[in-house]
Parts: sequence; C-alpha cells; structure tokens
Amino acid sequence: MIRRSLLRGLSAALAALPLVVAGGARAEERVVNIYNWSDYIDPKVLEDFSKETGIKVVYDTYDNNEVLETKLLAGKSGYDVVVPSGPFLQRLIKAGVFLPLDKTKIPNLKNVWPEIANRLQAYDPGNTFAVDYMWGTTGLGMNVAAVRERLGANTPLNSWSLVLNPSTMAKLKDCGVMLLDSPEDLIPSILPFYGYKVDSKRWDDITTVTDALYKVRGAVRKFHSSEYINGLANGDLCLAVGYSGDVLQAKKRAEESKNGVEIAYFIPKEGTQMWFDTFAIPKDAAHPAEAYAFIDYMMRPEVAAANTNFVSYANGNLPSQKLVKPEILKDSGIYPDEATMQRLSTNTAWNDTTQRFVTRSWTRVRTGR
Repeated sequence: MIRRSLLRGLSAALAALPLVVAGGARAEERVVNIYNWSDYIDPKVLEDFSKETGIKVVYDTYDNNEVLETKLLAGKSGYDVVVPSGPFLQRLIKAGVFLPLDKTKIPNLKNVWPEIANRLQAYDPGNTFAVDYMWGTTGLGMNVAAVRERLGANTPLNSWSLVLNPSTMAKLKDCGVMLLDSPEDLIPSILPFYGYKVDSKRWDDITTVTDALYKVRGAVRKFHSSEYINGLANGDLCLAVGYSGDVLQAKKRAEESKNGVEIAYFIPKEGTQMWFDTFAIPKDAAHPAEAYAFIDYMMRPEVAAANTNFVSYANGNLPSQKLVKPEILKDSGIYPDEATMQRLSTNTAWNDTTQRFVTRSWTRVRTGR
C-alpha cells in the first residue's frame, strides 16, 4: 500500500537532528533510527524530542508497506522504530520480527484511545507489539462543483456508486478520475457496497469488486496513490478514491492557493475500510531504550495533537483531542461521529494464495488484460 504521501519535499528536513551536548563535553551519542511514511510528522516534534532528550534522530522515509516489509524480513534493517499498517503489522508479527513491548517503559500509554486500541487488536491481539500513531479511512475525494455540474444537484455524493456505475463514471471522465493503485485498500473498502464484509476472503466477493472496477477502468485517468492530492487541489481531477488525510491536504492546498476549487471528502454511506499506522520496534533494534523514549514522547497529548494538526489525520491518543485544531476535530472526514464509526471496519491480511489471486485480478484491472 502506498500511503499518505503528504507535503512532499520536507523529508530532508527531518534527518540527522543535532545531538545535545551537556557541560561542554561530548557525551556518548544516543541515537534512534526511525523509518516512517513520507512527510507524516511535524518536523518540529523531532527537533523538540532531540533537544529535550539528547537523542539524535536519524529519520528515513518510505512510500509503501512492501518496502518496509522487505527490509524487516531480510533482518538487520538498522531501524529502531518503524510504522507498519494494519495487515502488514499482522503479517510481520507472525514472522516474528518485532519486539514485544515492555509497557512499563511507555508510561504515556495511559493516553491511548480505547476505541482505537480495541480495533487495532484485529492485527495485534492484546496490543502486544504496536501502538497506534495515526488512523483514517479510504473514501471519496472530489471537486464538488465539477461533480455536481455533471451529475446534477440531487445525486448523493457519499456512495461508492459514483465509482462503480459505468454511466456515472462516463459522465465524470472528462473532468478527471483517479483511483488508488492499492488493491489492499481499494478492494476491502468497496466490498460493503455489495453487502460483503470488509474482511471477506472469499474469492467470489473479491472478483465482484475487481470485475466492477474493470468495467469502469476506461474512465479512470490513472491508478496512483499520491498524485491525486495535487490533482484535486489544482482542479485537474474531479473525483479520486483516496485516503482521508490526503484528500483533506488537497482541500487545504486549494484553499491556500485561492483557486476557487472546493474539495470535499466523503466516507461512503455503505461503509469502508478503517486503516491504522502503528509504532513498532524491530526485534534486532540496536537502540531499544531510545526507541521506547521516542514512542513514549509521541504519546504525549500535546505531541500527538501537533502531529495531527500538521498532517490532518486522526491519532490514537484520546487526551490529545483537547489540543487538536477545532476545524480538524470537527471534520467528520477525520474524526467521524459515532454512527459513522459503526460503518467502518478493519480487514486482516490475505493469505499467500489469496494474495496471489488478488495480484492477478488487480493486474487485469490496471492493464485491461
């Protein structure tokens, strides 16, 4: 899964933060090596962590879970904290690559949001190996005026039917449609439209979704999991299936540019996938003490809020909500109300056989062959 590629170009600012030296003499260097999604943190948080603790932060980024998974399965990744998403976390736990968390070393776990921690147990029973960092949904991002112009004022905008109805997609083709290039996100998210569970592993259910996507692929400008952010923001696209925070970043960029493009994010009424990005410590981490210090720092309410305010994603820290910007906290696309939360579901990892089946089916959707 390519995931949440926000505000590109900032990554260089995150690397190699300065070491704090006490008393004018150079102390033995403490360091924590972090591997996280691209542009998925407030850089000032890392700077403040380093200043307060004296721990140097070496910060690398990636754009999809497969890259992270490959490094961790190969062993000796060199990282102390990584941020896998739900199904990949589940697979990597089974592969034995993570250190069981010593929760006495993370006192700020008292701040976890019970609702999110409970849902995360679908991948990590007992919350043994991971702590939620951010979470969100997969849904519909759109240029409201452009869509209304083509579909009329009475067409519901919060339904997967916008994407799955060939006649509707034909009307939207000229203004630009982009879908995620991520079957792990797209297929489970659409399953509820057909009355199936997000976590269905039945090949017939999966085929229903991929067949429907195959029928509308001619109206899709591109399958990509980050380009839709700028495409929506600058008016080149009118509809995208994407991640909640990415679409809201597009909305923010459009507002800042004052280009007259109104972007909105909708969680489909039929239901969709809820995803999680989590902090975990590789079993062979060279600096576990520093890893614990970093995770504990990130679980401070003011720190979690700072990151949410920067990236426009909901976090798994309940007390932080008092410090989140009101326009973010009140945005139902980021923090859904209780009724919407009940329509959100988690999906666990496919087994190897089903994964191969999905890969073949997805290749057919993308290529038309």
